[in-house]
Amino acid sequence: MDSSCGHLDAASFLHIWRQFDAHDRGYIEGKHLDAFLGHVAKKSGKTDKQMEEKLRRLRGTSSDGKLHIQELATVVLPEEENFLLLFRREAPLDNSVEFMRIWRRYDADSSGFISAVELKSFLQDLFQQHNKRITPDRLEQYTHTMMKMFGKSQDGRLDLNDLARILSLKENFLLKFEMDACSKKDRMRDFEKIFAHYDVSKTGALEGPEVDGFVKDMMELVKPNLSGADLDRFKRALLSHCDVNGDGKIQKNELALCLGLKLTP
Repeated sequence: MDSSCGHLDAASFLHIWRQFDAHDRGYIEGKHLDAFLGHVAKKSGKTDKQMEEKLRRLRGTSSDGKLHIQELATVVLPEEENFLLLFRREAPLDNSVEFMRIWRRYDADSSGFISAVELKSFLQDLFQQHNKRITPDRLEQYTHTMMKMFGKSQDGRLDLNDLARILSLKENFLLKFEMDACSKKDRMRDFEKIFAHYDVSKTGALEGPEVDGFVKDMMELVKPNLSGADLDRFKRALLSHCDVNGDGKIQKNELALCLGLKLTP
């Protein structure tokens, strides 16, 4: 990547991209490329003819007339910032249990927020997992970039919903089910699917992040913007109601009883 585009960082790229891909489809129509380049040149303060030629060649070779965010980011951004922008698209989380495992790990002080220090720890681990080296100064810069890109409140902290956006958490699993609208047989079938989804460890009981993931998805059906404090409060309430034997876990039969179902032996 030529340094002539050094003034454009991942946050600026994403801001421009969202003007052309408001529905987050992951691509723009090739006919909008010139307008996109105009925004890039205006933001970076200079025109990069070599970059523009590469992008126009991409447009010329596109079979469907679309330019995908991965293609444009690879040409426009430095490698590390390109990685920061795209890792979430390449490996989106499809399970709230893994999401909550990450949340609990990096919300080290259990404040209900991810601080800049905690986010830096997350990013450092992320780069290491992908075998990418980064200097302390660059890590500091990218921590600031991610806060700027994804922190809605701009208060130097990320909440539960901000981290879900960073990790590209997929649709709430429970939206697939309509428990009240089903027969008893259908409800039991759906319960088996739901329990299997959250019982990631396959122990026959939900514990730790498995309970967190279930509570998160369940409560977001009625309270979409759930905070870390909300989640902890609802988790305590669920355990108080369902954890009959007091072992800190929710056994399969305990959850079934909470949902008004009775498992057959």
